[in-house]
Amino acid sequence: MAEKDYSKYFQKPNLRQAAKRGKEDVKTINFKMPDCMDNIGKDKKFLIDTYGCQMNVHDSEVIAGILGSLGYELTDKEEKADVIILNTCAIRENAENKVFGELGRLKSYKQNNPDLILGVCGCMSQEEKVVNKLLHTYQYVDLIFGTHNIHHLPEYLRDAYMNKERVIEVWSREGDIVEHMPVHRGGKVKAWVNITYGCDEFCTYCIVPYTRGKERSRNPKDILGEIQRLAKEGYKEVTLLGQNVNSYGKDFKDRNYGFGDLLSDIQKINIPRVRFTTSHPKDFDDKTIEALARGGNLCEHIHLPVQSGNNDVLRRMNRKYTHEKYLELVNKIKTKIPNVAITTDIIVGFPTETEENFLDTLKLVEEVNYEGAYTFIFSPREGTPAARMEDNIPLLEKKARLHKLNELINRQFAAAHKKYEGKIVEVLCEGTSKNDKTILAGYTRTNKLVNFKGKMESIGKLVNVKITEGKTWHLLGEEVNE
Repeated sequence: MAEKDYSKYFQKPNLRQAAKRGKEDVKTINFKMPDCMDNIGKDKKFLIDTYGCQMNVHDSEVIAGILGSLGYELTDKEEKADVIILNTCAIRENAENKVFGELGRLKSYKQNNPDLILGVCGCMSQEEKVVNKLLHTYQYVDLIFGTHNIHHLPEYLRDAYMNKERVIEVWSREGDIVEHMPVHRGGKVKAWVNITYGCDEFCTYCIVPYTRGKERSRNPKDILGEIQRLAKEGYKEVTLLGQNVNSYGKDFKDRNYGFGDLLSDIQKINIPRVRFTTSHPKDFDDKTIEALARGGNLCEHIHLPVQSGNNDVLRRMNRKYTHEKYLELVNKIKTKIPNVAITTDIIVGFPTETEENFLDTLKLVEEVNYEGAYTFIFSPREGTPAARMEDNIPLLEKKARLHKLNELINRQFAAAHKKYEGKIVEVLCEGTSKNDKTILAGYTRTNKLVNFKGKMESIGKLVNVKITEGKTWHLLGEEVNE
């Protein structure tokens, strides 16, 4: 495509400006497909490659819904695609490197098919250095758009097709809340439901507040309406999404309605299971715990990222709680919800973390007795405060700490699974095992993966399974015939 002046489309993302911007008034708008675009995708196919968190997965479902509404058909074969979109993640450098590697590989497809539209969206597109690299090194990329403006994708495609020009539109400002966008969900059993967008926490290691903007809460009526529709369509489980679900509603100016209130209202909806991610310990209040303690359709699994067990490291991370406060919250949760399974995120090797600091993390892990964790070596993200901190820990030492932490986590994981042996648990059967198509697979309410022998007609249903063996990473069992 011909290179044109694209400055009119492009407000370059700026991390310094993003950190300073205030809480602008956020509008809620309804999605509307532009006129005369119904057949733009007729006889064309699309492919989306998704990186990163559940939020990105759901964004890709929306992108797929928009493309489907334009007449495109989904394909999993790159050589057949007329539109390829990489929905990117910026949380770690390794994720970014994978995207650039994929773009390099896709260059040959673009050369063989000049009409192919190649796009990059998601969190990477909100980083100034990434956009500059895309503009200068990957000039065959046709679309670059950010996390706030997915709803403008039809117009971007129109411009790319009709004007034969690169379309770059990245906003370094607050996004609106856009309701009623088409969604092509990745299945008929489980669904993602956004309750908030953006983040106000500004943890020193995290790029998300810069890439996804400050926090905006959806109207509870819109959330509840979406879940009610999913229940009527036969979905068995929804997961509420937010960078910090516990702060839901804190930006409302016209009502006193928080996450606990939302959970209480969702309990009244006839859908079997409800989960949420991710929680921030500082905002996990008593009203939320009380709602979870009532059970019903709220699952007994809480993902509660701690990141570190040392108070000095937590302060440098800007996590806004202490080792002691975190344990106090965990004990309160376990008292109210005795059968709860708690999982977490932990970073090792944060700048200037000492061996003594790390031992505090191990101590906390032992005290909480997690049933799983995502563990990482610190990855500096350009533009965040932590990237400017002195990183004086050798890589070999970081890897040794990660290994020691994982050994402890895995022991806890395996011990928790042993407790299920001989018990009958409810499993939402999602399909067959990845490794054996004769074996079914699904998850318990406490988010344990179960591989079990059962009837193929159980797929998509809630079934009772007797656990025969607890492995480190999953449970084995047999379906109980009623």
